[in-house]
Amino acid sequence: MVWKPNVTVAAMVHREGRFLLVEEHTDMGVRLNQPAGHLEDGESLLAACVRETMEETAHMVEPTALLGIYQWGPPDRDLTYLRFTFIAEVTGVATGKALDTGIIGAVWLTPDELEAQAERHRSPLVMQCVTDFLAGRSYPLELIRHYE
Repeated sequence: MVWKPNVTVAAMVHREGRFLLVEEHTDMGVRLNQPAGHLEDGESLLAACVRETMEETAHMVEPTALLGIYQWGPPDRDLTYLRFTFIAEVTGVATGKALDTGIIGAVWLTPDELEAQAERHRSPLVMQCVTDFLAGRSYPLELIRHYE
């Protein structure tokens, strides 16, 4: 068997001191995460970020920068995630749109509110991305190249 990481994307959306997060059912119970998901075949990382955010929150976004690239593997599972997190701005909301299966809904939380619920984070990447954003980390989208 050939090992390969799961490539995922996430959106870091900040507005008026709050971050857009997803409350979702997982095999570990109800968890909080940035809007995130897997890269699909033939899809660019930026398109995946836009799609996943829409599917999980009904928010239309435009990525403006790369926040970071994160590698993580849950200690109790034989998995590795390679996560590309993008800073994104909301450009609209699709009212009445059905969200992905398992998604309870979108929530806007302050860093303190999120930190107070650390036991509900989907992974350590949730708070790490907020910390990196608040530290001013930001890289130009030109770092990402997609060839068809």
